[in-house]
Amino acid sequence: MARPITARPRIVVIGAGFAGLHTLRRLERRVPRGAAEIVLVAPNDYMLYSPLLPQVASGLLTPQSLAISLNRVLRRTRMVPGTAVGVDTEARVVVIEKINGEFTHERYDRLVLAPGSLTRAFDIPGLRDHAFGNKNLAEAVVLRDHVLAQLELANASHDPVEREERCRFIVVGGGYSGAETAAALERLTRDMARRYPELRPLISWHLVDVAPHILPELGVKLGDEALDLLRRMGIEVKLGVSVKEVTENRVTLTDGRVLPCRTLIWTAGTTPSPLMGTLGGEVDRGRLVVGADMAAPGLPGVFALGDAAAVPDLSREDGRYCPPTAQYAQRQGAVAADNVISSLLGRPLHEFHHKDLGLVVDLSGKEALARPLGYELTGLPALGVTRAYHLMAVPSAPSRARVLANWAIDTLLGGEVSRLGFHHGKPSAFVDIEQDHYLAADAVKKEAARLTRSD
Repeated sequence: MARPITARPRIVVIGAGFAGLHTLRRLERRVPRGAAEIVLVAPNDYMLYSPLLPQVASGLLTPQSLAISLNRVLRRTRMVPGTAVGVDTEARVVVIEKINGEFTHERYDRLVLAPGSLTRAFDIPGLRDHAFGNKNLAEAVVLRDHVLAQLELANASHDPVEREERCRFIVVGGGYSGAETAAALERLTRDMARRYPELRPLISWHLVDVAPHILPELGVKLGDEALDLLRRMGIEVKLGVSVKEVTENRVTLTDGRVLPCRTLIWTAGTTPSPLMGTLGGEVDRGRLVVGADMAAPGLPGVFALGDAAAVPDLSREDGRYCPPTAQYAQRQGAVAADNVISSLLGRPLHEFHHKDLGLVVDLSGKEALARPLGYELTGLPALGVTRAYHLMAVPSAPSRARVLANWAIDTLLGGEVSRLGFHHGKPSAFVDIEQDHYLAADAVKKEAARLTRSD
């Protein structure tokens, strides 16, 4: 039996990404002090500003610049350090695996699901063992160290085969993350090559994608401009091709080419958190289907938003869902918070309406592309719009100051190309290990009953 709503209801938010953080900040502003208990379940005590991760991998930005301290921006939220691995929607209990491996639970009156997404991987031989990712701070720092280490080792080697393997880098995925990561790291290796002039002719970057176009969200014109920019930077872009097999020192592509290579960077998309498939609600390609008010049909007291929710896009007439972007997620957070409060007060819920404001792509250095409000920009105007957008979107004044300072230092004094000591010869676990921890519905009920037995 569902627990009746108490005089002081408990609102539990899962995830501290763009959607979760903006929900929490709105709740803290709108809920009178003492009127409700607000709880956050998240594995980290920071929100990651992920759009700028490629600049962490290249060393342009420090990792701290993108880690928004939750303790600084949230004042009234109780944080549980862990991952929600299941929800018993009948008992209104969230089962949580804490960061130390112990299990606990949180009862809720209203549940806001914003767990985000995980790296999408395919059953490609060798991919999980040898590929690098760039989806979190740890992966970005490890990736940077690895790339620099390859050039140092190539310079120290007299074996031409080894040199070729270490000087070739392949990025899989022609979306924002892939294009920006390839551009940023190509710039890093170009800077590093000033120390090792003999390696300059050997360094090669490849971007491959099974799609016919890169950055399709930008439209044909800007997409083609991005393709030309990448190729002018020396990056070989191959479309309609994917990876067939990965080993320690070679990559086999689906077009039959076998490339000597010790660095494969996987950015070929994401998949919604598996948590969404454990609730018993309708899902669409892994995303929990909700109404335009972000309430989940058939799941009382449950709201979902962000990458892991299929929220109808009311600005379109084709019945599509909102795209999984930061721009939409942070605006959904404000509406979701208001609807949580309205549902507790018995008031009507509001639908989420938002018209896309445009897209920005930073290709490192002075190269950028932007489409603000439908206007297509390239070059320095696009770079100005791109940098200004990111500064406004970073949800913390100290982090904005760090980002701006890093950009200024790089412009005035240049960047650093030294390793930080995180490279140990192995790739990071680019497939999120949490994806194997989620519990099936029956297991959730059993675990929830066990954990709540002493309540």
